[in-house]
Amino acid sequence: MDWIRGEKLGHGSFAMVSLAAPRSRNSPLPPLMAVKSCGFSLSSSLTREKLILDELRDCPEIIACFGESVSYENGEKLQNLLLEYACGGSLADKLDNSADRRLPESEVRRCTKALLKGLDYIHKLGFVHCDIKLQNILLCGDGGEVKIADFGLAKRQGEYSGFELRGTPLYMSPEMVAGGDQGPAADIWAVGCVIVELLSGSPAWHCSDLGGLLMRIGGEVPEMPCELSEEGRDFIGRIFVKDAGERWTAEMLLNHPFVCDQDFAGVKVSGATSSPRGPLDFPDWVTCSIASPEYSPENGCWFGGEMGSGAAAERLRWLVCDRSPDWCDSRDWVTIR
Repeated sequence: MDWIRGEKLGHGSFAMVSLAAPRSRNSPLPPLMAVKSCGFSLSSSLTREKLILDELRDCPEIIACFGESVSYENGEKLQNLLLEYACGGSLADKLDNSADRRLPESEVRRCTKALLKGLDYIHKLGFVHCDIKLQNILLCGDGGEVKIADFGLAKRQGEYSGFELRGTPLYMSPEMVAGGDQGPAADIWAVGCVIVELLSGSPAWHCSDLGGLLMRIGGEVPEMPCELSEEGRDFIGRIFVKDAGERWTAEMLLNHPFVCDQDFAGVKVSGATSSPRGPLDFPDWVTCSIASPEYSPENGCWFGGEMGSGAAAERLRWLVCDRSPDWCDSRDWVTIR
């Protein structure tokens, strides 16, 4: 074994994850790794996961795999998967460590964009993750790059597995509960549940028993977080569509303003402009520096400031106020032949 096992990082239903480092400084392996291990009798699941990760290796939003190995530790034969170490933990850890167990919308937008990029790649290569949740979305590097992990339940699209509920119940989609095929649309529904939980600090569903939870998923739609922008509400509305065929895909969602219009710090990306929503909504529409609208009760008109890139409603008020140009004055007209 050319690596040394370190402290335990976590565990799942059949595997544990530990910190690891290569034995030699000249090793091609990174200085820190996460090693996912299970008993050799259960090794088929890890082997399958490695094969899937090998096919997805070119996507920066998916956790990297450095190979597999067999080890004998404490009298037990183990199958090991060498993975990229996420120094920032998972989104679940980030939520737990936040001041009020919620993330600002700008941060949620950034995480959602990376998550959708990874899912778009996964789906286009013909796979379904089947277990998108906070614990399986990791933060790597100093910049907190978002990466999808844990492909233990992943499958190829269209792969028949009988009536089998794969994944975590709180993130399951209506078609899964109804016994339908678990396709890419199910991953997208789970993304909606992730967003709700990041913004509100609590799961999308509040239910104490599994039967009641499945009933609610089959008949209801999760509530929107209270403090959410109009773009955010529209975005989540495209996800929480009960008909899987009508639900937006990862590729479609990546073109939504919720994730593509911002630099996620409340400032527009340099050089980028928002698309106008009407003929009076062009940001550079400036005809002169006459007063921009401020209402004066005494004079019954709008005035003051400088005419700039205000909202369409303000532009209309400016056009009809007493300080607007005299459109009937022929001196303001130019004859064009």
